[in-house]
Amino acid sequence: MTERYSRITGTGSYLPARRIPNQELVDELAAKGIESSDDWIVERTGIRARHFAAPEQQASDLALHACMAALKAAGKSASDVDLIICATSTPDMVFPSTAAILQHKLSEATGQSAAGGIAFDVQAVCSGFVYALTVADSLIKTGAAKCALVVGAELFSRILNMEDRTTCVLFGDGAGAVVLEASDEPGILASELHADGKHVEILCTPGTVAGGQISGSPLLVMDGQAVFKLAVGVLADVARSVLAKAGKTEADIDWLIPHQANIRIMASTAKKLKLADDKLVVTVDQHGNTSAASIPLALDVAVRDGRVQRGDTLMLEGVGGGFTWGAVLLKM
Repeated sequence: MTERYSRITGTGSYLPARRIPNQELVDELAAKGIESSDDWIVERTGIRARHFAAPEQQASDLALHACMAALKAAGKSASDVDLIICATSTPDMVFPSTAAILQHKLSEATGQSAAGGIAFDVQAVCSGFVYALTVADSLIKTGAAKCALVVGAELFSRILNMEDRTTCVLFGDGAGAVVLEASDEPGILASELHADGKHVEILCTPGTVAGGQISGSPLLVMDGQAVFKLAVGVLADVARSVLAKAGKTEADIDWLIPHQANIRIMASTAKKLKLADDKLVVTVDQHGNTSAASIPLALDVAVRDGRVQRGDTLMLEGVGGGFTWGAVLLKM
């Protein structure tokens, strides 16, 4: 019996139309008596701009655009899809899942039914896409699915405290997706996922709905120094562990595509893995931190500009609230 694998066959992404350069946020903060500057933001994060969604847009709308682009790249139709996993921390509703809403919107937009397959959300914040891709790979390997849409979609602009200069300048909105198909040849080579709930409070949005009201705060809070320290500690370690599982070394990595949170974290990880700067895919400067969308967004950019080619070996890795982290080594 032929062993079953999964492989990425198409990528897609979407950014909302409204692009916000640093200076626009700096001016908004200044009007509230809060000091900041473009230089301050760039020096600490590497971010120069981000995109914010229009008021009427939901996570499923951003995801729909990314998924349709990925399907086109893969030469697949909506009716081919039997699994949709949406990684998001900013869902359309409390329930049902954004993935189920996306499934219906995909059918309506294409005129091809995507109904009947598996659809659910994954909530692992900035590690969400790595989690979702690992789960999709497992479902395909077991035969539960043949053609999956794995998408990260976020509207972090909706949960930002626009009077907190340490967080409101960091995040943006967007979506990225891949088509993951069953294959006779290995695509996903190895993966590893982790979480440690004792660090919940360093990055969270501690609100919920209770009795028709918001209980707690609906806005993001973060201890930036604590997040930075944890992130740089775990990312290189999990990458090395995944390489060992796959029987590979750092020298086998063609491209490192990490969660786009902070250029200093990303550069530090690349250095620990002995990778040259030109092996690091960077989009945080133009997208900001788009949480679960950041890795597939960066992947799609690198595929479409010709850097990532079929046959290349990629290391995808993310770290986020939870505290969660993980990595996937794959061959395109």
